[in-house]
Amino acid sequence: MRKLHSSWLLVIFLIPSLVGGAMKPQVAVTVYNDDLALVRESRELDLQKGVQNYAFSGVAAKIDPTSVHFRAISDPAAIHLLEQNFEYDLVGTERLLQKYIDEQIIATTEGGAVFVGKLLSAQDGDVVLQDDTGKVHAVKASALHSIQFPALPDGLFTRPTLIWRLDCKSAGKQQAEISYLTSGLSWHAEYVAVSNEKDTGLELSGWISMANNSGATYEDATLKLVAGDVHRAETPRPVRAMMKADMVYAAEAQFEEKEFFEYHLYTLQQPATLKDRQTKQLSLFPAAEVPVQKLYIYDPGQDEKKVQVKLQFKNDKEHGLGLPLPKGKIRVYKRDRDGAQEFIGEDRINHTPKDEILRLTLGNAFDIVGERIVKDVRDVTDKARQETVFIQIRNHKEEAIQITVVEHFYGDWQLTGKMPQYVKKDAYTAEFPLQVPARGEASFTYTVLYK
Repeated sequence: MRKLHSSWLLVIFLIPSLVGGAMKPQVAVTVYNDDLALVRESRELDLQKGVQNYAFSGVAAKIDPTSVHFRAISDPAAIHLLEQNFEYDLVGTERLLQKYIDEQIIATTEGGAVFVGKLLSAQDGDVVLQDDTGKVHAVKASALHSIQFPALPDGLFTRPTLIWRLDCKSAGKQQAEISYLTSGLSWHAEYVAVSNEKDTGLELSGWISMANNSGATYEDATLKLVAGDVHRAETPRPVRAMMKADMVYAAEAQFEEKEFFEYHLYTLQQPATLKDRQTKQLSLFPAAEVPVQKLYIYDPGQDEKKVQVKLQFKNDKEHGLGLPLPKGKIRVYKRDRDGAQEFIGEDRINHTPKDEILRLTLGNAFDIVGERIVKDVRDVTDKARQETVFIQIRNHKEEAIQITVVEHFYGDWQLTGKMPQYVKKDAYTAEFPLQVPARGEASFTYTVLYK
């Protein structure tokens, strides 16, 4: 027999539907930040009188079965849930072969050779069959074109399925609701900002990026997003990498925001279909014109030479925003003189309430250099020490700038002698404002006493 190479093909079986009901299911999905979602689905169930099994298919493959809540809506007293099983042993070539050991199958090779017989083994790349005459045939898996099985064996399902054992007082159609928690659904905010020519304003827009890797598709779902840090009793499972993702943009989608418990809830104002293995982007708010202030920060504790560039703005209505901003990444761009838009930096923000100030770190200034020199250290007493520090900023730009110099202290400290202007930010930090002329330099010296 010739050895041929091909991929496995599996015969598709026509099996009866496990779930009845003519009404289209109503689905609502609430997605949290950390790989968690609450799915609520209402379906019409066609039930018989008495104790029976009912298969509720199409649930998420990553469902937490212990979180399932079943509720009969039409007549709650008429239905009692006695038992629930989550069946996730899904149809696949390997599982079918395992189920059909010692059973009759038909295997066809790429060359057209047909083998009919009892399956003895399916491992190590070989499919071993015994025909009616007693002959044993070992066929390489790589040579097979298709395998036919007479029926779908018990215990295998085409989709993840909840099997309920119900006790119904009467036959007929009943409306029921199921809710459960699942992993595999997550969302985060993305922001895009374009700075104007003088860096005095930003055109800021917000987007929601949703990834569905839960193993289920949610058709025309009511979508809600929860922004906040929700405590969970167990450590959240890490988000699994997507094998393939279709990117879908919905630029016109808008969310209604409101407070909910100690979090913020964002409700999409139109149904959305969340396909499995899909990343969807939805507009959080239309572009807003936000005034900003450019800041130069020299913090020798982080870098003794480089000066950070930051953009600062306030999240309030007066400045074009005024809504709670979910945590996420802000990418900032700026147009060059030729009109091309260039990337100038990005930063992450945490959940930010309205009326709070945001400060974005974009990078380090190329033409500004800082220097910090400890000029003198001496012990004043056996319990006190004095340090004299020299700070210099050299500005190679064509315009004057203002620098904020950040100094960090420890223990019981105080500045002594002739001191520059400064602001004490907390018990261990002080900020020194410093004006630096164009193509020039500026410096100051301070003395600190540690006790």
